Amino acid sequence: MIETVIRKRIEILTDTALVRRVTDAIDRAGITGWTVTPVQSGKGSDGHWREERVMGTDKVLVLTIAPTEKAMSLAEDIAPILTSHGLLLSMWDVEVIRGERF
Repeated sequence: MIETVIRKRIEILTDTALVRRVTDAIDRAGITGWTVTPVQSGKGSDGHWREERVMGTDKVLVLTIAPTEKAMSLAEDIAPILTSHGLLLSMWDVEVIRGERF
């Protein structure tokens, strides 16, 4: 039987210009990996938006999986820029196989 463990899946929606700041925070939290994927469009409280490379406001989704304590450390580290830079952070419990990798 395959064993699973509970980890936090963390998604951070941010402008491409802030990716390095976010991934540096992930590294500081001791989280071993992350993935960045482009986001083309969406809708939020300010209405619809689309990727805008010319204006430099294109968005990406930074995804990582970590134990709870590292996830909370990351959240505390980037909390000051969540509002000031319009980031969206969500996290929830997921079951993973090979939990020692996360």
